Amino acid sequence: MRALRDETERFMLRYKFGMDEVITKLSILREEFSQNHDYNPIEHISSRLKSLDSVIAKMQRKGIEPTFDTIRDTITDIAGVRVTCSFVSDAYRLAELLTEQPDIRVLKVKDYIAEPKENGYQSLHLIVEVPVFLSTGAHPVAVEVQIRTIAMDFWASLEHKIYYKYDRQVPQELLDGLTDAAHTAAELDSRMERLHREVHGAPSHRRGTIAI
Repeated sequence: MRALRDETERFMLRYKFGMDEVITKLSILREEFSQNHDYNPIEHISSRLKSLDSVIAKMQRKGIEPTFDTIRDTITDIAGVRVTCSFVSDAYRLAELLTEQPDIRVLKVKDYIAEPKENGYQSLHLIVEVPVFLSTGAHPVAVEVQIRTIAMDFWASLEHKIYYKYDRQVPQELLDGLTDAAHTAAELDSRMERLHREVHGAPSHRRGTIAI
């Protein structure tokens, strides 16, 4: 049992280190923008690491035996990093700056800005693989990176609280209100983006250019 516990701790620690690697890369970008540019696209960086219990529960919902190998191959959001920015163009710019780094491998991209979810949610979701260098060598670790605007982050926080309060059985009236609020947030993002362009000029990014 002790050997299994130690192996489990080592397994989960790799994901923490992978998360730390991504946070470091984003923090370097944020500091560099603060020092050398007149505008910083990164407003806030946060992170979370799933508990082993929640990982196992997710595997059981999928009907898959929760071994270290199957968890590694199946669950890609054990380590998560969230970046909030002021404008939609910032989200694409940051995604490009991160994924163009030579030690980052893009595994999956979900562009919910170009194609919002049915509830109106807009964000960039990336699954990236980053090497973690330990005494036993290099270990590739998957990390989920979510990049979204302040307005959409506020909406997502509210949605999470509502789903938690109602144990995911949310009344339709509230669901409709959330969807309407998401559309309002998206419209606010569009208006703020137009103002931003008037001040700083058109962004250099292009939507949908993140390569896998």
